[in-house]
Amino acid sequence: MKLISASLRRFSLAVLTIILVVSSFAVFTPSASAETYQVKLGTDKGMLAFEPKKLTIKPGDTVEWVNNKVPPHNVVFDAAKNPAKDAALAKSLSHKTLLMSAGKKETTTFPADAPAGDYTFYCEPHRGAGMVGTITVQG
Repeated sequence: MKLISASLRRFSLAVLTIILVVSSFAVFTPSASAETYQVKLGTDKGMLAFEPKKLTIKPGDTVEWVNNKVPPHNVVFDAAKNPAKDAALAKSLSHKTLLMSAGKKETTTFPADAPAGDYTFYCEPHRGAGMVGTITVQG
């Protein structure tokens, strides 16, 4: 009887160990990875516009800004045209330095806690020409 009891105890301990190991993988599995999107500064046809002009992303995603045609360009987020009307957030997303040559890149990663909604951005030298775009962050 003691032999059966000891064997049962060892078997139960082995099963418990396996359950703990398997469950730890479920707990420590990383969440879905963030995406990276590319926006061209200046269209392939040489128009003063962002390509694409509108983009939908999720919090934590990254936008890669690529200087394409008709430089110089930059990317500035409008402090008054984001869901929280947050000037500090707009500044942290912006790249005010002018990109002078084709192929130069900047990246913007939206915080994981970025408020959902529309974020308006523009190119300072070409804002008057309509070089304005929108990123929609999904909730």
